Amino acid sequence: MEEAFMQRSVTCGELRAKDEGKEVVLNGWVHRNRDHGALHFINLRDRYGITQVVVDDDASESLEKMARSLKMEYCIAVKGIVRRRPDEMINPDMETGEVEVKAEEIEILSECATLPFMIEDENSAREDLRLKYRFLDLRTKGMQNRIRLRHEVVKAIREFFYKTDFYEIETPTLVKSTPEGARDFLVPSRIYPGKFFALPQSPQLYKQILMVSGFDKYFQIARCYRDEDPRGDRQLEFTQLDIEMSFVKRDDVLLLIENLFNYVFKSVMNIDLPAHFRRLSYQEAMEKYGSDKPDLRFGLEIGDASSFASKSTFNAFTETLKSGGFVRYIVAPKTEGHDYTRKYLAELESAAKIYGAHGLAWMKVENGTINGGVSKFFAGLEKEVLEETGAKDGDVILIVAHNDFKKCANSLGAVRNRLGADLNLIKPGFEFCWIIDFPLFEYNEDEGHWEAAHHMFSMPQAEYIDTMEEDPGRVKGDLYDLVLNGYELASGSIRIHDIELQKRVFRICNFPDDVAQERFGFLLDCFKYGPPPHGGIAPGIDRLCMILAGESSIKEVIAFPKNTAALSPMDDSPSFVEQKQLDELHLAIVEKKKDE
Repeated sequence: MEEAFMQRSVTCGELRAKDEGKEVVLNGWVHRNRDHGALHFINLRDRYGITQVVVDDDASESLEKMARSLKMEYCIAVKGIVRRRPDEMINPDMETGEVEVKAEEIEILSECATLPFMIEDENSAREDLRLKYRFLDLRTKGMQNRIRLRHEVVKAIREFFYKTDFYEIETPTLVKSTPEGARDFLVPSRIYPGKFFALPQSPQLYKQILMVSGFDKYFQIARCYRDEDPRGDRQLEFTQLDIEMSFVKRDDVLLLIENLFNYVFKSVMNIDLPAHFRRLSYQEAMEKYGSDKPDLRFGLEIGDASSFASKSTFNAFTETLKSGGFVRYIVAPKTEGHDYTRKYLAELESAAKIYGAHGLAWMKVENGTINGGVSKFFAGLEKEVLEETGAKDGDVILIVAHNDFKKCANSLGAVRNRLGADLNLIKPGFEFCWIIDFPLFEYNEDEGHWEAAHHMFSMPQAEYIDTMEEDPGRVKGDLYDLVLNGYELASGSIRIHDIELQKRVFRICNFPDDVAQERFGFLLDCFKYGPPPHGGIAPGIDRLCMILAGESSIKEVIAFPKNTAALSPMDDSPSFVEQKQLDELHLAIVEKKKDE
């Protein structure tokens, strides 16, 4: 028979002055324990809040002894009477700060070992320690709030789609391995030796099949998996909101998502968003902001320097332009309290070089003219440079030259983002924008063939369909990304629903008909049976919650994330398995040779 304990009648976050005189039972963890001699104060915490418990000077000896024995994070039950605090003792920082509970009985439900770190509002411990003891880290107020925020976001998403006649449909977790850019996680089949399932990188093919099946409005909170090398803030497993609709065009999808995020932001954050989000073409975003995910919370637009660079005597600029390359600039504004020292300019150059820049040229504006850096190569062009750039005294003109437009743009985009952060130019708030008119294909220099810029199931824009094999690099796709505060929040497209057009795209991407049939035959077979025009999009849940929480790492909104080495310190995974398990799966571990 289960051992009885004093089960809570209220939570630690709900008592108010109106509850004075009630007998209550609280369950929770000892957040603070303060012995003041005649009085003993215990702050008891659960996920709803904190209530102050008082052991008075008239308490029994056994109750006093029990109170003194309590340590941080003991899990306890308290029975007592609610009473108002004296006016001078009210704590306005606590929701329960008007009252306290006079303890009549305390029961220890479980004890706590020595803590590796204090359970505070925010955990300042090292990340590896936080992840090793994630179950304790999750008790902190910050993590509790962020996990609650994530719950509210997902709840609002579901509410929206239930109101708009969408079906929530689950797609398989064990699927056929198909090339989608990253490596698949493979799952060996015990029943069929030598064969493997894969964990889905996304439900892409299955949601398209659902459209063929007649479910014209589908969504899913989908778990996705990509076996990627550790880098940045990516996770091996992540969550996305997966959406697909039939008989739609691009603007239908964009309007749906604008309505969705208006609903979510109002429901969760009480923030009103604009009814429609700004739209930028891919080319415009790259030209103005050096990124296809621009942060629009500040200005600093990039400009074309070719009009004055072509007249300079600086060979790096003139030769680049003669060979069909690009010379572009950004103006770093004069900002109080910030100096453009040689050291800082070198840091900006390092940021640019990460994205392929050969260097970062500069000129300072002083007394209505240009000085320093490469200014000597612009003798007689000072007025033209200042008129073109709009630079004023104290500003610095930063210039990149490169034969590759994307590298030139991305390099200055990195400089722009660094300036925005360092100069405190970024306004608080949320700035959405759509990026449209993406290239459908990009050339893989390493492998020597074209590949899909997003994925191979995206529809080419109509004007390019008849001639796309002639110059794949010119082809624009019916693609769209949603960007929020400089992060790609969602990516989507109108899909190909014509089997012959799909085969043509496969061929351009180096998948001849026989290989395409082997890899994607189940989709192509579906397309023989009246597929409807359809399109969709997939916003990232982790990234959305991260931005809403004001964090810079998705680990802060995931209950049990992996670390930057793709390991889980808490449960020590991945781990070795018993030989018996390997034998059942017909697998053998081959030791890597030292010289490999």
